[in-house]
Amino acid sequence: MTAPSASSDVASSPSVLIAGATGGLGSAIAKNLAARGATLTLVSRDADRLAGLDVPGHRIPLDLRDPDACREAVRIAHERGGGLDVVVNAVGVVAFGPVEDLSVDVVEELFITNTFLPIFLAQAALGALAAGGVLVNISGVIAEQNLPGMAAYGASKAATRSFDEALAREARRKKIRVIDARPPHTETGLATRPVAGTAPRMPVGLAPDDVAATICDAIMSDVSDLPSSAFASS
Repeated sequence: MTAPSASSDVASSPSVLIAGATGGLGSAIAKNLAARGATLTLVSRDADRLAGLDVPGHRIPLDLRDPDACREAVRIAHERGGGLDVVVNAVGVVAFGPVEDLSVDVVEELFITNTFLPIFLAQAALGALAAGGVLVNISGVIAEQNLPGMAAYGASKAATRSFDEALAREARRKKIRVIDARPPHTETGLATRPVAGTAPRMPVGLAPDDVAATICDAIMSDVSDLPSSAFASS
């Protein structure tokens, strides 16, 4: 696990918006931050799973693939939390299979969810995050090295990593830190719910709680990037 740095501008009890809060990693991040005293606003498009989430926080069932929904989530989080210190985007979908088998609908779903949504959410968040605030996107190890059978998925995540690289420079003017997190394969269950194809056999991944702890340590310190190597000892 990465050791937290000595200083951070994040409030000791931050107001946090977590998108994708019902996912394997989003829920683990929510639990970790709740234990640190954060005030949480939890967003998912699955209202039933959101209602059953065992984490304290205000729940908002929204589909953040809509830019208006992103703005609404940020507005509510800011209002309920008395401000907004951290936005974590843990939304994502995956697809498997050779490029020649990919349908237009699948490619659109990958990029709308994995690339467009992070851009829409960042646009909404930049005007609301407090100085010293943090925006986290999870692009994953696939953004460092794409793989056969995952080409479009990997491209959608690499696009987000590239976006984060430039966004981080722009956001510095507002004293907002952007973290691009690229954990190795993690046992979130996402690979069992692809929008297309079947997952190849994979080695056992990292535990979501351990990956979440590394990300949350980074949020509460002054870390500005989390490459796959930062999770090696998670």
